[in-house]
Amino acid sequence: MSQNNSNSTKRVAILVEKMVEDSEFQIPYQALKQAGMEVVILGSRMNEQYPGKQGKVSIKPDATTTEARPEYFDAVIIPGGAAPDMMRTNPNTVRFVKEAMTQGKLIAAVCHGPQVLIEADLLRGKNATGFDSIRKDMENAGAKYYDEPIVVDGNLITSRRPGDLAIFTTAILSRLGYGGKEAALPHENDITAEWWKLANAWGGSTKGEIVQGLNTALAGERYSREAFDNYAQKASTVDARSLFQEIAQNKQHHIQMLEARLDAFSEKPSLQAKAAETIAKINEALKGSDEIALLRRALGDIQTGVVDTYYLRNMLTDPITVALLAEIEVDLAQYEQRVAQIYHSIIGAQPAQAAKPTSAAAMG
Repeated sequence: MSQNNSNSTKRVAILVEKMVEDSEFQIPYQALKQAGMEVVILGSRMNEQYPGKQGKVSIKPDATTTEARPEYFDAVIIPGGAAPDMMRTNPNTVRFVKEAMTQGKLIAAVCHGPQVLIEADLLRGKNATGFDSIRKDMENAGAKYYDEPIVVDGNLITSRRPGDLAIFTTAILSRLGYGGKEAALPHENDITAEWWKLANAWGGSTKGEIVQGLNTALAGERYSREAFDNYAQKASTVDARSLFQEIAQNKQHHIQMLEARLDAFSEKPSLQAKAAETIAKINEALKGSDEIALLRRALGDIQTGVVDTYYLRNMLTDPITVALLAEIEVDLAQYEQRVAQIYHSIIGAQPAQAAKPTSAAAMG
């Protein structure tokens, strides 16, 4: 991306602390630098090296929020990760953000970044978004939460997760005077844009990493589809059999979505993904068909899928792929509850501690 000299005087502060989400620092930082803007990294201590949560970055600040003055900046960016929970305990950081907001500076927070806005009491009456785990905290702080890639309310821009970073960063650049066709940037609401390429150019996920993530998810869904087909054949109750069949059909839908996304990258399923069904057949052939055991294995499969998909979708910076993974995660979470309901109905809703313990290996 070419440098835009007309914006070289723009000064942007990026806040950091230990365990900042690497991509949420790296992508805005690289984009702003490539756009010719001055980026100042602000920490809580000068003589500190701030490691990223994923171990991909290690950041030394240019200054601290104690000495920095908001009037000298055009924008303030608050990345996420575990860092904002530490930022909010620093009164100097909270003061800096609050004064910048009051002065009408552009404030942009992503993922857990809004935790600093909560501490500064800046979300009351605002439209905003953030990582799903802090949604209730944001609402309790007075925000109207939207599950959208970005939400803009006046001089406040908020975003949800790494998958939204290209859109989030483009919105920041455009409001700082760098955007549109001249800068070769799509509009922030353009759903047809190849956002992953933009994110990659700024230090986000590569095509190879996205394809690997898709194949990892595909292997899990193919394995699970075969397993739930087997569970449906072995189930002795109508409710369990019907639910297992429905889950297997849902898995097939997931497989089709993931394969279509791979095809968009001109890629085919990996050998690992192709072999998943065969491995599932072998594993399930060695296990019994007791109804309680089936339900516990099914529950374990779903819970593993929920956790694996959660972590996978938070690693990638491709909005479309992340949206697919988020849809899979939601489906799995709903089926987890339905399998649990049938399980409890069969065992007579006994307390969890009364059930026979099952090892993680047996549940998987």
